[in-house]
Amino acid sequence: MSLQVEKLEKNMAKLTIEVSAEEFDKAIDKAYQKNKGKMSVPGFRKGKVPRQMIEKMYGVGVFYEDAANEIIPVAYEAELENCELEIVSQPKIDVVQIEKGKSFIFTAEVAVKPEVELGKYTGFDIAKEAVEVTDEELNAELDRAREQQARTIPVEDRAVCDGDMTVIDFEGFVDGVPFEGGKGTDYPLTIGSHSFIDTFEEQLIGKNIGEEVEVNVTFPEEYHAEELKGKPAMFKVTVKEIKVKELPELDDDFAQDVSDFDTLDEYKEDVKKNIASRKEEAAKAEYEEKVIDAIIAEAKMDIPQPMIDLQVRQMADDFARRIQSQGLSVEQYFQFTGMTPDKLMEQMQPQAVKRIQSRLVLEAIAKAENIVVTDADVDAEIEKMAGMYQMEVDKLKELISDKEKEAMKSDIAVSKAAEFIVK
Repeated sequence: MSLQVEKLEKNMAKLTIEVSAEEFDKAIDKAYQKNKGKMSVPGFRKGKVPRQMIEKMYGVGVFYEDAANEIIPVAYEAELENCELEIVSQPKIDVVQIEKGKSFIFTAEVAVKPEVELGKYTGFDIAKEAVEVTDEELNAELDRAREQQARTIPVEDRAVCDGDMTVIDFEGFVDGVPFEGGKGTDYPLTIGSHSFIDTFEEQLIGKNIGEEVEVNVTFPEEYHAEELKGKPAMFKVTVKEIKVKELPELDDDFAQDVSDFDTLDEYKEDVKKNIASRKEEAAKAEYEEKVIDAIIAEAKMDIPQPMIDLQVRQMADDFARRIQSQGLSVEQYFQFTGMTPDKLMEQMQPQAVKRIQSRLVLEAIAKAENIVVTDADVDAEIEKMAGMYQMEVDKLKELISDKEKEAMKSDIAVSKAAEFIVK
């Protein structure tokens, strides 16, 4: 194999990778072995047709696509080891030459990590917000604790009110026809949570258990399902259960139930300290963000769009995992909120740019200040991870590859740079 690198504008590069004719023929033969059982040639049993006969009957390029799909990822990953560029995007692949008896040539267009020209990065006049715990914040925290200890009481002698927790069956219709994903059974819905589109929840207020209700709504114009965009819909809804929360009294007994303290006053003081600690951490993070914003404003960098696109996809994947951990599929989230994948990605783009800019300037500061990451720093990070995953430190060390250790060192250097600029 051979690799040629051509640098393009705006921190893009084109890698031209050439695979020998012999290696390409091996990939074709592998594709033949994989597919020969699916092909029929008169006079031969399936799976026993010679490759030459298949190529003669179906064309010489019959196995080219499978062979290319087999060889491209392997060749690309192999040549990355020989490439000095720091690639920060998925490759855009284009096949240049694919012909029997000749070398296989393809290009990979990639984004390259941009250089950062640092401006001023110390000595900014930025104030850190003073931390104070208000009575409203303390009471809100106490109310949350009461909510967690609340009992759920069934209600059978009245209709649905705002804030009630209900259980419903529903089926949706557009133009009198049920639509996909519009049906649910024993669905928990808190009235006023705005989990459903339009005025769905409000129309259940005043309805009784067992009563079937016709709820009329209109899907948003930006709705993810093309066939439902802007369409009026009717849902047949049956309220099956109504429940309310009964909060415990805020007294010494409550303090003893939820803490190690004997009195409400002691418990309140501890809650206040915890709020102050959280606010201090938030103020520190906000202060750090302001400092980094100021440094970004002084720096120069040209971020390629594919690098931003990759960051957005990673953020979208993280978002999907969080949604799923809450028991909701991404499709259901889009359906209930009226959000679309494109709109979500568009909303994430500014934050993606900010994350990239922050990382790049902190890496540049770490380099400019000769910030060193020691083996002890890495060991401390591994110990922290072992505690998080409840694993033995030595066992975790065995599982971490050298490449992953290098990534950890980079992350630690960025954290040290952040500490440096804040100080």
